[in-house]
Amino acid sequence: MQVIRLTIAYDGTAFAGWQVQPDRPTVQSVLQAALADLTGEPTSVLAASRTDAGVHALGQVASFRTNATIPPDRWPDALRSRLPHDIVVLESRSAPPEFHPTYDARRKRYRYLIRRTRYDDPFVSRYAWRIEQPLDIEAMRAALPALLGTHDFRCFESHWPNKATSVRTMFDARLDELPRWTGWSAGAISRRASGTAPDAPSRSPILPAEFLAFEIAGDGFLYNMVRSIVGTLVKIGLSDWPPDRLAEIITRQDRAQAGPTAPPHGLYLVRVEYDE
Repeated sequence: MQVIRLTIAYDGTAFAGWQVQPDRPTVQSVLQAALADLTGEPTSVLAASRTDAGVHALGQVASFRTNATIPPDRWPDALRSRLPHDIVVLESRSAPPEFHPTYDARRKRYRYLIRRTRYDDPFVSRYAWRIEQPLDIEAMRAALPALLGTHDFRCFESHWPNKATSVRTMFDARLDELPRWTGWSAGAISRRASGTAPDAPSRSPILPAEFLAFEIAGDGFLYNMVRSIVGTLVKIGLSDWPPDRLAEIITRQDRAQAGPTAPPHGLYLVRVEYDE
């Protein structure tokens, strides 16, 4: 029997999260059904993160055991026709027998996208939280250092306690401004920048920073933790709270003191890292 490790991307819009649920489509149930159809054997798939309903993944890591003789690197091709368009296996490899994608993970990185605009957009509305009020980006950035290091993050955990401990270590927290990709813009795309040769690639004009991308990396996360942090940062960005409110919330360890839970559709599991 071999252990196969997968890297998976998925659009979480149509799914009730990762974990199998009765009478509701989930990423785990769809993937397990595809593997069973391919191998002819019942298959249980483990994952690094049990993402919630509506949450997306760019680099979810999962594993399963199988008696199938498919080479370790050929599973993306073998599964392609058996999976819906919103689940894609990006990579597969052999893993040691003791590998566990959840317990062996050393670092996870999440990203949350906010779109700053007055009007909604059917092409991106499922992938970013739209906020039409102005946000003080520098105030939001000034609050971020309070997240770094080892803290009890129960103030950002829904329905505490969900874990044996709510202490986690955050390694990185940042807020970047991003332009919209010109392919989704109704404006004309410049074919050629002035002064370039005829065969030179086209260059897109510089666009305003329509999106905010909050990224955070840590050794683990609590239930709804990232979305609660984002809701708190937005309160700071709206000037409802000063930047040092974030540090106070962590010190008080009271979920009621923190901001609201941001919607799930702006959240992405970006990457899971292991000791390789």
